[in-house]
Amino acid sequence: MKSGTTRREALKLTMLAGASLACPNIVRAADKYPSRPIKIVVPFAPGGSSDRLSRVAMPFVQKELGQPLEVVYQPGGGTVLGHTYLLNQPLDGYTICNSAVTYIPLTIAQGLAPFKVDDFSMINLPSRDFTMAVTAKDTSVKSFADALDRLKKDPRSVSLGVQASSVDYVNMILVLQAVGIDTAKIRLVTYDGGGPVRNAAAGGQIDVGFAGAEGFINLRDKIRVLAGFWDETIAEWSGAPLVSKIATETGIKVNYLPGALRGWVVPTKLKQEQPEIFKTLVGAFERATKNPEAIKASQVQQLGLVWYGPEASDAMYQKTAKVLQEHAYLLKGS
Repeated sequence: MKSGTTRREALKLTMLAGASLACPNIVRAADKYPSRPIKIVVPFAPGGSSDRLSRVAMPFVQKELGQPLEVVYQPGGGTVLGHTYLLNQPLDGYTICNSAVTYIPLTIAQGLAPFKVDDFSMINLPSRDFTMAVTAKDTSVKSFADALDRLKKDPRSVSLGVQASSVDYVNMILVLQAVGIDTAKIRLVTYDGGGPVRNAAAGGQIDVGFAGAEGFINLRDKIRVLAGFWDETIAEWSGAPLVSKIATETGIKVNYLPGALRGWVVPTKLKQEQPEIFKTLVGAFERATKNPEAIKASQVQQLGLVWYGPEASDAMYQKTAKVLQEHAYLLKGS
């Protein structure tokens, strides 16, 4: 994620804001919702995990809604452009978003966003890409404790790779600080995305890489898992050492974020002002998500597709936003 917006992106944001004032959200009556195609806003460039999740789920959601879904890409500003675009659309249920919603509080914490955390409500966050720390199989780093011990003795003895201004970055800094490592002195290599971090770690270009666990599945044979930043069981990584267990064994206290949360988002005003439309969307996505064929398709793509529902998804989103707000200072200069 970029640490700021370009002039062009800032101008686009200004134009979007102006458009929202000139064209207020007017909801036109319809005989039955939905009666026309629905736009799915993806606030990233094509080909990313959110785009792939949209493509996997779309055939099954379309069947439930009886209308086609059309993907609209709105990348830029660390997802600020896409989320602003969503909020500026009419509150009629014909524009929803598929996003890694962790970027909403991230951009707010960095002072880049013209919106608030509470402006968004979740339909479902089926994919949770938890942070994982890994090293290449043939490196000398044998465990997470080994890496931390080396860093405590010499903060520059182990190179660390991570995507700048990301949840993975925050998690990395939190655990290093928890064990008393001076993070101002570490040898840090930052990347523009999780993919480059994974490749660098698997290829031994960095000693330890921090990135989302889902993307490491195809690299399983090339890496050694040092630590997983999650509490629940993840089948693909059932044997991973957990940070929570490592913390208990060593007597330290570590607070960490639940990774990148991906899924379906609507403006909170839609949920409040159009409850029947929101209910229709929730029902369609629940049935589609629980469809065995949809689950099978997501497994082929190595994407999470679990039905948590609006309440649980909102709770996880709000928890993430709260922790990010508490640790927003970590993002300065990242």
